Amino acid sequence: QVQLVESGGGLVQPGGSLRLSCAASGFTFSNYAMKWYRQAPGKERELVAAITSVDSRTNYADSVKGRFTISRDNAKNTVYLQMNSLKPEDTAVYYCSAQRFVAYWGQGAQVTVSS
Repeated sequence: QVQLVESGGGLVQPGGSLRLSCAASGFTFSNYAMKWYRQAPGKERELVAAITSVDSRTNYADSVKGRFTISRDNAKNTVYLQMNSLKPEDTAVYYCSAQRFVAYWGQGAQVTVSS
């Protein structure tokens, strides 16, 4: 069955870095665009970063441009989100999603940025 499993979340101080990973199985990973979303308490889920399937073009929310980098390794069926210069407002549950004609979702990984 389809699985997306996020890992790499945790507690980090402001200015620190984390790298999230999302391991995929149960579908042809290379055919799907991959996206990272986040949802902070009391807020709607928002798109953070996306990477296309064919040519790995990326795009980012304005709030994370220059700080976050999305990448994918089709040989490992894994998408990554490198997060640098983290701010308290980056605190949220981060979800990866595989999208083509349908959308698959992971269970989420908590990222907390606090001193």
